[in-house]
Amino acid sequence: MRTLIILAVALTATGCTRVSLDHHLNNAYRAYDEGDCARVALELSQAERMSRSRNYLQPEISLLRGQCLERENLFVDAAQTYQFIIARYPASEYAYRARARLQTLEQLGHHSPMPAAKASPAAL
Repeated sequence: MRTLIILAVALTATGCTRVSLDHHLNNAYRAYDEGDCARVALELSQAERMSRSRNYLQPEISLLRGQCLERENLFVDAAQTYQFIIARYPASEYAYRARARLQTLEQLGHHSPMPAAKASPAAL
């Protein structure tokens, strides 16, 4: 009987965390639609804390954060956020979207891709 109670409590706690995580993500999207990037940042921060064990949500959280940074004209920060998504989650749908956002920033003149670093021998 004790085992069943412990199992039920564990399952309930896990479910509550997921519900709370979804709640914060939904609030972040709602705030983004309203143009309130400060609230988006707060909701995404709270969602991120809840999603540490759910790595698959990080690219979605990061993409929304990048879009808010763009909206606030912080184009360098947005570009770095998109590059993070592409580097960390290259096969995800969000990496595809991040590449598209980077191309748009380049076309608008807000971002220029950095040339690859060149290795050269040290002078003697």
